[in-house]
Amino acid sequence: MKIQELEANYIINTYNRKPGQNLLLVKGEGARVWDDGGRCYLDLVSGLAVNILGHCHPAVVAAVKEQVSRLIHASNLYYTEPQALLARTLVEHSPGDQVFFCNSGAEANEAAFKLARKYRPGRYKIITAQRSFHGRTLAAITATGQPKYQQGLEPLVPGFSYAEFNNLDSFRRLVDEETAAILIEPVQGEGGVYVAEEAFLKGLRRLCDDEGILLIYDEVQCGMGRTGRLWAFENWGVPPDLLTVAKGLGGGLPIGALLAKREVAAAFHPGDHASTFGGNPVVCRAALAVMDTLLAEGFLEEVRRKGELWLGCLKRLQESYPGLVQEVRGLGLMNGLELTRPLASEIQQRCQGRGLLINAIGEKVLRFLPPLVISAEELQEAFAILEQVIAGLEEAAGGENS
Repeated sequence: MKIQELEANYIINTYNRKPGQNLLLVKGEGARVWDDGGRCYLDLVSGLAVNILGHCHPAVVAAVKEQVSRLIHASNLYYTEPQALLARTLVEHSPGDQVFFCNSGAEANEAAFKLARKYRPGRYKIITAQRSFHGRTLAAITATGQPKYQQGLEPLVPGFSYAEFNNLDSFRRLVDEETAAILIEPVQGEGGVYVAEEAFLKGLRRLCDDEGILLIYDEVQCGMGRTGRLWAFENWGVPPDLLTVAKGLGGGLPIGALLAKREVAAAFHPGDHASTFGGNPVVCRAALAVMDTLLAEGFLEEVRRKGELWLGCLKRLQESYPGLVQEVRGLGLMNGLELTRPLASEIQQRCQGRGLLINAIGEKVLRFLPPLVISAEELQEAFAILEQVIAGLEEAAGGENS
């Protein structure tokens, strides 16, 4: 029986793999993956921003091999070295003072919700942004400002409301004496790759300080060097009180983290929150290898240079094909291309047919999340394929309209 048939029979159907997109991947190296037929693809999806160092990065592989031969799991009944070392590294390179480890971005956000409520007894409301995405657990999906993900799950968790992204007045109008926190993504990912404005973030920081509200950044997707800085908020110099991290931190292994200022973290007491697998030594050892690589001299500067190159490529598409490309957005190696027509899935499939993996968000947006180690030559290769596909669609549309 084929793997696709096994999945259809034995795995709950929660993933929409469209015809022509159901690849069976068997190998990955750097910015490339191979299917079971031996065909190679250039990967600009990166496991949805997880494989920031590409597939099977040597430093991550070596760290995992070494740790898995010594100690795989112990639980937080005991101390383990990798967890402590990773916590120290994260604190030394972030505005946080202490860390809670978990297994995913949704779990990190859940921890942030609980801590925000514990920190300000009597305050339970959290304001998030329209178009946001914060995870699939019930509270995280309630925090997500996209009704399509909430349908059929009512009643949702009380206390969440949604303001317009980049509109400070919209957030201010929702604040009251029961507001505990404001939660935003500095760069909205799943919502279409929308970048926060500096004045907006600075205004949120002032609003939170004035009202005694916690400012929480969800950098699950936009953090870990994705924008060319270790943390996306560093592009504007506006730090949060709480920071949630996941995806790229584990280099391909599951991990999440909540970073908190010491004063806020002190609201949690033993038993208030926990995670059986949180701080797993194998995953933490992998994350240490990821952090060492990101923090190496010149690495993030190179990400910024490649981000400028890729953004320039996408803007050339906008200039060359204004009838199809409406807008280009993004920061570093996190970009979105909005189309004038609902052709995102078709472009995704055509690119895959030419050996390029990209991500379609909804009907009109293409999202690009290449591994940070991708070369300039590979980006040019990806651009050539994408341009061929878009040119072909424009030519076909011209023929239909003639």
